[in-house]
Amino acid sequence: MPWQNQGGGPWGSGPKGPWGSGQQPSGSRPPDLEDLLRRGQDKLQTLLPGGNFSGMGVALVVLAALVIWGLSGFFRVQSEELGVVLRFGKHVRTLGPGLQYHLPYPVETVLLPKALRVSTLSIGMRIIDDSRRGGGTTIRDVPEESLMLTGDENIVDVDFTVLWRIKPDGVGDFLFNIQNPEGTVKAVAESAMRDVIGRSNIQPILTGARTTTEAAVLELMQKTLDSYGSGILVQQVQMQKVDPPSQVIDSFRDVQAARADGERLQNEAQTYANRVVPDANGRAAQILQVAEGYKQQAVAEAKGQSARFLAVYDQYKKAPDVTRQRIYLETLEHVLGGSDKLVLDQQGGQGVVPYLPLNEFGRKPAPASQSGGSR
Repeated sequence: MPWQNQGGGPWGSGPKGPWGSGQQPSGSRPPDLEDLLRRGQDKLQTLLPGGNFSGMGVALVVLAALVIWGLSGFFRVQSEELGVVLRFGKHVRTLGPGLQYHLPYPVETVLLPKALRVSTLSIGMRIIDDSRRGGGTTIRDVPEESLMLTGDENIVDVDFTVLWRIKPDGVGDFLFNIQNPEGTVKAVAESAMRDVIGRSNIQPILTGARTTTEAAVLELMQKTLDSYGSGILVQQVQMQKVDPPSQVIDSFRDVQAARADGERLQNEAQTYANRVVPDANGRAAQILQVAEGYKQQAVAEAKGQSARFLAVYDQYKKAPDVTRQRIYLETLEHVLGGSDKLVLDQQGGQGVVPYLPLNEFGRKPAPASQSGGSR
């Protein structure tokens, strides 16, 4: 059965609307506007001197309104803030912390950005206050922000923080050129980190290239934010965690250990080579020097013998008999000079001639001390 037939509508029978019956009870009628104005006028007359709107009363009311309007221009700038004064929406000046003044609204208005505060932005992780554990904090990983692809086609999990603030001379740009400052810094930071990681290999990132990576990300971020005219100054980029993905971290550590063992063995082999190779080179140089000396000696002796032979030959051509006899005697001297000699009688008779100690004649006499000790 449709609701139209159930008493005239969804609000029951009778000429009712969604706010109740069409005829208001006598006690629920809305107050009359003219009555309210009349009551306010009566109260104001009681406050004014003389009880009526005289010229003096109007002047006092206007003066009080002007004083209140003028005093509304005072404002206080906190220690982390800067006061940006706008005159009809245009930036005219910037005021520092303390009690300041601007022309009252609507002539001038003021904005109070926290331009002197250093903000921290975490990317790849979220720090959550855990009140159930005594007010401690827990860190939750955000894989969609932290997983990045390196230049050698490896996946690395990077968590980092960015410290940024508003430039002292860029407050106007910060307020009017970007709509969501924190979201802009986060997007630029993640894009810059992915760009730098994508141009690097995984091994330097995990070991000794963190400082270089942080400096490259900071430079790229600042360049991008300046191109936006954001008025933001990036003070520092800190890489908190750089690891392979958790699913393969055990295998990756095994690979790292094997690579470390390989480098250690290479270093040991290089140390052994550095010790052995110079020794071998020294011995080889010594052998070459000995051979060179023998070569020069052999050549010199050959040249000397050749020159001696030529000299003897020249003498032989001049006096063959004398030269032949001389060569014969020199040969006998050379052959028999170091051998023992016995003299025999070849004429018969008594046999062996008396022994002559010819060998003793060529020896030097012994020193007096030795001869004296042998007695």
